[in-house]
Amino acid sequence: MFQETIKNYLHAHNYSKINLKAVLFDMDGVLFDSMKNHAVAWVEAMKRYGMHMEKEEAYLHEGRTGSGTINIISQRERGHQATEQEVKEIYQAKSDIFNSLPKAEPMPGAYELLQKIKKNGLVPMVVTGSGQLSLLEKLNRSYPDVFRQELMVTAFDVKYGKPNPEPYLIALQKAHIRANEAIVVENAPLGVRAGVAAGIFTVALNTGPLPDKALLDEGADLLFPSMQAFNENWEAFYKENL
Repeated sequence: MFQETIKNYLHAHNYSKINLKAVLFDMDGVLFDSMKNHAVAWVEAMKRYGMHMEKEEAYLHEGRTGSGTINIISQRERGHQATEQEVKEIYQAKSDIFNSLPKAEPMPGAYELLQKIKKNGLVPMVVTGSGQLSLLEKLNRSYPDVFRQELMVTAFDVKYGKPNPEPYLIALQKAHIRANEAIVVENAPLGVRAGVAAGIFTVALNTGPLPDKALLDEGADLLFPSMQAFNENWEAFYKENL
């Protein structure tokens, strides 16, 4: 399975090989089981401003900038985009609700996988749309001595959020590597689209309520049902890949 998939990928991208040097991780829904909280926060924040949003929509918009998500819902529900002030207020309400919820736990299997990646001499990186100022501290609590500030891509680094490939292209620049020297690990359709658009082998983890098709239709090269499943198959993936 892995060998044939990678062979097809290399042919499609005209690469002679994947010379893996770095693994680029999305954060919410990949490293932390946090998307359920994000979904609750988005639904409640929109409700406070008279707009309806289903929880599943949070997964469809995951990776998009906050203003982008707000304006899509506002356009649908009210027929116009939100004002700049409304965007600030709605996103602040969403953030406050999210922060009031129980803290999300690390995704099962993630720490074990990160340890294997480091043991293989590869560089783990975080590529997230989050703008949390305490992001590195949060990561270090759950994944001590794994991630480095200079090798993270956050909302402060990008002009365009996912599905634009910019976040992953910036990650390649920060690591001084090419597209065929990395893989992307994503759980969201827009994140998968961004990784694929950046020309990087993209592994999808279906850790939410969306059907597998939502991720495969965006071009995911491999699909696993969970981070734990990817962790359990890492040795086989790494052996076939490299």
